[in-house]
Amino acid sequence: MTNHSKPAGATGEAKITLRTAGELAEALPYLLGFRPDDSVVLVALHKGRFGGRVRIGIPGRAEDWPSVAQQMARCLIGECELRDGRPDSVVAFLCQDAAVSGAEPARRVMERLRPLAQLLRTACGSLDVPVTEALCLSDGRYWSYCCPRAECCPPEGNVIVTDGTSVMAATAAYAGIHVRASAQEVRARLAPLETRLVVDQTRALDAAAMDLVPRIFAGVSREEVEGETLDLARRVLRRLADAPSEDGVLDADLRDDELLAHDEAATLILGLQDRLTRDRAAEWMEGAEASCALRLWRALARRCVGPYGEHAAAPLSLAGWVAWSLGDTAEADQALEMALTADPRYVFAQLLNAARADGLDPEPVRRSLRGKRTERETEPTEVNEEAAEGAEDAGKLGSSGPAPVVDPGVSRAARGLEAALRRRGERRDRAGTRPARAGARAPRRPSGRRRVGRQRTRDDG
Repeated sequence: MTNHSKPAGATGEAKITLRTAGELAEALPYLLGFRPDDSVVLVALHKGRFGGRVRIGIPGRAEDWPSVAQQMARCLIGECELRDGRPDSVVAFLCQDAAVSGAEPARRVMERLRPLAQLLRTACGSLDVPVTEALCLSDGRYWSYCCPRAECCPPEGNVIVTDGTSVMAATAAYAGIHVRASAQEVRARLAPLETRLVVDQTRALDAAAMDLVPRIFAGVSREEVEGETLDLARRVLRRLADAPSEDGVLDADLRDDELLAHDEAATLILGLQDRLTRDRAAEWMEGAEASCALRLWRALARRCVGPYGEHAAAPLSLAGWVAWSLGDTAEADQALEMALTADPRYVFAQLLNAARADGLDPEPVRRSLRGKRTERETEPTEVNEEAAEGAEDAGKLGSSGPAPVVDPGVSRAARGLEAALRRRGERRDRAGTRPARAGARAPRRPSGRRRVGRQRTRDDG
């Protein structure tokens, strides 16, 4: 289950009044940053303004619908109460195209999902928050489950405006909101390759592993491997930055794949399995270097093929982190979900996911990573002074007890995330004294799959 605090790519506040069910149906992709498919979405309303929203895939089994409806209602309303207070009402969207559900026509999709819509209305109503509108979106049309009048809600449904000429589309363009076609397109840019390149990339990964492991046993230091990995990554980043731009997403990804050799990808993938190396790479999070870094992490995630699927947790987490830092919460959520599918115990992805679930701003993590970079450029005496100040600040986070002992081998980014989440938890214990804005994400339960690949080491996570 995911929840979105603001549309992806929003650069400013834009106001628009939505008066009809059709305008609500058209607005949904702009609220999420992509066009949802095979999804249930609940959006809270506070005095006529959009608040928090939760999304989950439509369960395939109807017997699961009651529990899913109750969970979504409790999650949305509970999170809103911790922030902007109890919402006045909720709008529900059930999105599933006929092509996804099988050969049935769109109208039959709407009828089949009607019980789920009623369960959502009942679940929210049991928490004293009414569902004022429930819409089914399928094959470019929408139906209202709440309106009984055939003159405004005909049996064949109404067409959703998608030509980009509406007030909603114009306002979104002015605000800098970009909408992807679907979540599947976001995930496709991060999924492992399924082309003839898979065999060559698997061989390159095998060769890189056979080269790296003996070097480690021979006494090559972790710092030396880190330096080689980051130097190579910088060369690839410069190569990506100098490449001519491509118009389409597919063409852009193909161009990036061509710019990254199999042996280079293998070396980077294995090098990023070290958490401290990964944190150094996470410092490429702002400005022009961030967009190139995001392209590199996508390309590396696509190269984690065959038995190296679990290795994708590192580049996927980096892609999620950089996307979040750049304000693209839609891609961040998908990348982190895929990272936790690749390795459900990957700590960096777990912490990033929890931070997104709590609606945190990425700035605390950026500040932590900037501090790490500054420490490397500071004289040793100054570093010691800053470390003492950091320990003192860490001690102030707890209400009692001595300052926690910081393990120098623990990921700096993980420590920053843990500190931010701890502060948020303390504020939640005092919930009601000063509510924050609505829109935190619901904690996601990643779908696990049987994992294959490497043995875990002490540097994992």
